[in-house]
Amino acid sequence: MNLTLLITGILLLTLGGEALVRGALAAAKRLGVSPLLAGLVIVGFGTSAPELVVSVDAALNQQPDIAIGNVVGSNIANILLILGVCALITPLTTSRAALFRDGMTVIGASLLFLVLVGGAALERSDAAILLLCLLLHLGYAYWTESRTHSATAELHRHEAEELTLLPPTTLATTLTLVIGLIALVAGARILLMGATGIAREYGVSEAVIGLTIVAVGTSLPELAVSLVAALRRHADVAVGNILGSNIFNLLGILGLSALLQPLPVNARIIALDQWVMLGAAVILMLFLYTGLRLSRLEGGLLLAAYAGYLAFGVL
Repeated sequence: MNLTLLITGILLLTLGGEALVRGALAAAKRLGVSPLLAGLVIVGFGTSAPELVVSVDAALNQQPDIAIGNVVGSNIANILLILGVCALITPLTTSRAALFRDGMTVIGASLLFLVLVGGAALERSDAAILLLCLLLHLGYAYWTESRTHSATAELHRHEAEELTLLPPTTLATTLTLVIGLIALVAGARILLMGATGIAREYGVSEAVIGLTIVAVGTSLPELAVSLVAALRRHADVAVGNILGSNIFNLLGILGLSALLQPLPVNARIIALDQWVMLGAAVILMLFLYTGLRLSRLEGGLLLAAYAGYLAFGVL
C-alpha cells in the first residue's frame, strides 16, 4: 500500500507539474508576457513546482527532514543523474555568460545554505535572506538579458518554446491550471503518506527517503524537459533548465518552507549531503569550463558519482 501511494503521488506530481507549466505558458502568451520572462520564470522555475509543493507540505506537517532532504537530494540528482543521462544522449553545451552567472549562483546558493544551516536549523530570518537573494537574482537576470541579445537571453526564449501543445483557448488554459494545481497538492499529500509509511515499515529515516525517493520523484519534470531538449539537440536548454531549477530549489523552495515553519536540519545532511550537493555543483562547473560543454565521458562520470553517492549514503 505504501509503495502504491508513493508511485501514485509521483505520477500526480509529474502530471500536475506538466499541466501547470503548460497552462502558465499559455496564459503568459495570452497576456503578452515576453518569451524571455516566460522561459526565465515559468519554465526555469515551474518545473520545480513538485519540489515546492512537497517541501511546503512537509514543513507544515512537521516533517523537516523530508522538506530539506527533498531540496538537497533534488539538486544532487539534477546534476549527477539528469545531466549525466542527457550528456550520454548528446554532449551538452552552454554559453560563457550562462555558466558564470547561473553556474556561480548555484555554487553561491549552495555555500549560503552551508552557512545558514551552521546552527543546525533554518530560521525565518534565514528564509528572508534566501528569498531576497532569489529576487535579486531574478531581477538582475531579467534586467541584463532584456537589454541585450545575449546567448543566455536566447536560451530562456528557447526554454519557453521547448514545450508545445499548449492549451488553445482561455477556458482550456484555466482548466489546465486548476487541474495542475489540484494534482500537485493531492500528489504531494499522497507521496508524503507513502514515503512516511515506507520509512516506518523499513526503519529508514525520513531524511534518507527525502534525499532519494522523494527527491528523484519530484525531479521528473526537470528530467522530462531536459531529455526533450537533449533529444532535440537543444543542449543549452538542458543545462539552463537544471541550473535554474537548482537556484529556485535552494533560494525559493527552502526560503518559502522555512518562512512558513522553521526547519531543523538533520545531522546526516549537515555531515554528508550538503557537501555532496556543493561538490556536484563545483564538478559541473569544472566540466563545463573546459570547452563550455559536457561530454559523454563526463556525463558517464556524473552518473557513476550518483551511483557511488547512493551506495555510500543509502545502501
